[in-house]
Amino acid sequence: MDLAPYRSFLTDLAVESGDFIRPYYGRPDLAVERKGDASPVTAADRGAELLLRRRIAERYPDHGIIGEEYGNERAEAEFTWVLDPIDGTKSFISAVPLWGTLIALLYQGQPVLGCIHQPILGQLLIGDGVSASLNGAPVRCRATTRVEAATILTSDHLNLGRYQDGPACERLLGRARLARTWGDCYGYLLLASGHADVCLDPIMNPWDIAALIPVVRGAGGVITDWQGGPAYPAAHTVAAATPALHAEVLAALRA
Repeated sequence: MDLAPYRSFLTDLAVESGDFIRPYYGRPDLAVERKGDASPVTAADRGAELLLRRRIAERYPDHGIIGEEYGNERAEAEFTWVLDPIDGTKSFISAVPLWGTLIALLYQGQPVLGCIHQPILGQLLIGDGVSASLNGAPVRCRATTRVEAATILTSDHLNLGRYQDGPACERLLGRARLARTWGDCYGYLLLASGHADVCLDPIMNPWDIAALIPVVRGAGGVITDWQGGPAYPAAHTVAAATPALHAEVLAALRA
């Protein structure tokens, strides 16, 4: 399958949504609402998703859409776009640039193309499961082979104990050279571009996950759920790492 036209369109979507979101970032008067699950949402989240939906409907009216803010349309279509307009809204509303826009394209229910876009830092990472590029330059996961030499990232360390085996997670983090909460989608950008080695998220939604899969795999990494199974569509956890570390990380999480 020739993904080139979709890659070009995905790039356009990332640029346009970034242009929309950027003026909201860092505004002290930005209104923040709470959704039913207590997670924050802003006009930037909602407006960016509406923009993306409109562009997709104009260009590919027969494609499906799955979005965080406005639900599903034709989600069983052969081609479906998965949208998370601002992944890491808590960072966004705090003027911390560890957030991004996630856009994925599914073919027959599986992610074949994805991007992580950080418009404040001007970073666009695109992966197709075979290769990955950051602002057009190829990137690869680094060749770290030992947990003791690794940088491990998680979006919220408190969630490790809330949703998974907290003591096992803490033991794993304690072995690492560096453990940080440089998380949400930006952590996976760091992993794929060779600046981190492991990303752990103990609770996720489909729109959080879909774009990460072709990006991480395209950069040579391994991404599964915490049991080693497929990370999409049914998983609610993600463990992504360099190939030499992934199996050891899963074993440690189950210890």
